[in-house]
Amino acid sequence: MKLKEIMKGVSLKNDNIPDREISDIVYDSRKASPEVIFVCLTGAFADGHDYALSAYEKGCRTFLCSKEVGLPADALVLYTENTRKALAAMSCSFFRNPSRELKVIGITGTKGKTTVAHLVRSVLERGGVTTGIIGTVGAFYGETSLPTVNTTPESYELQKMLRQMADGGCKAVAMEVSSLGLKHHRVEGTEFYMGVFTNLYPDHIGTNEHETFEEYAYWKRQLFPMCRKAIVNIDDPFSEKIIESCGGEVITYGLSNSADYVLEDTEKVRLGSVLAVKMQTRQGTREKTYTVAMPGEVNAHNAMIAVACGQDFGVSEDQIELGLEQVRVKGRCELVREIEDFTLIIDYAHNGVSLKSIIDTARGYEHNRIITLFGSVGGRTECRREELGTVSGKMSDFTVITSDDPDYEDPEKICKEIASYCEKAGGKYTVIPDRGEAIHYAVNMAQKRDILILAGKGHENFMKIRGKKLPFSEKEEALDAYRKKKEG
Repeated sequence: MKLKEIMKGVSLKNDNIPDREISDIVYDSRKASPEVIFVCLTGAFADGHDYALSAYEKGCRTFLCSKEVGLPADALVLYTENTRKALAAMSCSFFRNPSRELKVIGITGTKGKTTVAHLVRSVLERGGVTTGIIGTVGAFYGETSLPTVNTTPESYELQKMLRQMADGGCKAVAMEVSSLGLKHHRVEGTEFYMGVFTNLYPDHIGTNEHETFEEYAYWKRQLFPMCRKAIVNIDDPFSEKIIESCGGEVITYGLSNSADYVLEDTEKVRLGSVLAVKMQTRQGTREKTYTVAMPGEVNAHNAMIAVACGQDFGVSEDQIELGLEQVRVKGRCELVREIEDFTLIIDYAHNGVSLKSIIDTARGYEHNRIITLFGSVGGRTECRREELGTVSGKMSDFTVITSDDPDYEDPEKICKEIASYCEKAGGKYTVIPDRGEAIHYAVNMAQKRDILILAGKGHENFMKIRGKKLPFSEKEEALDAYRKKKEG
């Protein structure tokens, strides 16, 4: 593509842009080559301007910077105020504005983004709308899976994924939009058909994230002027600010009678070993009951978004019902349906608040025992060990304490710390540092109508040990243990 075409929409300090061909856009100097343009991004830990010479030495001669980089005279250096913002505009142009060919649904909020994205996709796919997902658990459409680093990918990767999805037959994309994704201009230039607001709590406040809750909230709002429509949780106190920011039609949901979609009642139900929730809803004078194949009232709230979205897309009621009944969310209250003798839940809960929430949810269903297995990451967030040990000690009938990304820290030491808090809380427990062995132990001890919770790893498919990410699948370990148990 011609450089002039790529730079459309970018505010440059240079007057003239030569008519040269560019094969790609890169911001990692290791990927530099003669025919690319190297964009110098300033990040939390590194400044791309410091790597401009390295890119030059690999043959690159076209650069976009926000400050002087001191390259030889044969290098073309373009200057702009904000290279992150520029990268977003360049990526949209380079990949031919894929969001214009898709109905992109941006989902933001402190909690629930991943679950909502999967619920929306399940409903739309049942209605014949081929839908991709971009978010915490990766990006995928159909049988194609694309790895991601951030919840909301960098703008270049995002536009590339959207182009792949558009070319791959997708008609819609359910995308998690993080506050940092908005702050760092990763979604700038993306045309959103619909924005979704779930809730807002203090989070992501600290070094390299947001300085204050007010700043965090400010960036959450910035999604909605970009959207043609919005679905908003009217129960959340911040909903008024979100609605003020909306540029188009607003659809509300919640417990409030003033909502467009009212959640009137919920009932916990079992579908065999699957924990589910039945929800009674009202839209105007029309009442409807749905069953969501996920546990807890919180997932009834999340499912309201999928109902509203499905109706907006013209999905029939029968297909909306089936979409909610068949939904699966990897690593988020994930019910392993292959196991029938007891209920197995895999959840990403990795701090005290989230662990309490998932155990609370499980305890709301008829059960024999709650068995909880978890660990805590090494080298950081040591306060979580007290939170996790105390919560499980008080709330679980039995706790299996094990490893969770110990990295360079001694896993036995981490387990002993957690165990001390579990014991103080009066909990019954065992310590098995090897997570694979721990899962086999827990599966073997689980009896009929027990609920076994594997917490902390969720969707992750690795274990971080001594600086290396070693392959590890919680679900595969559990199924292997279950097969061996059934074989006797």
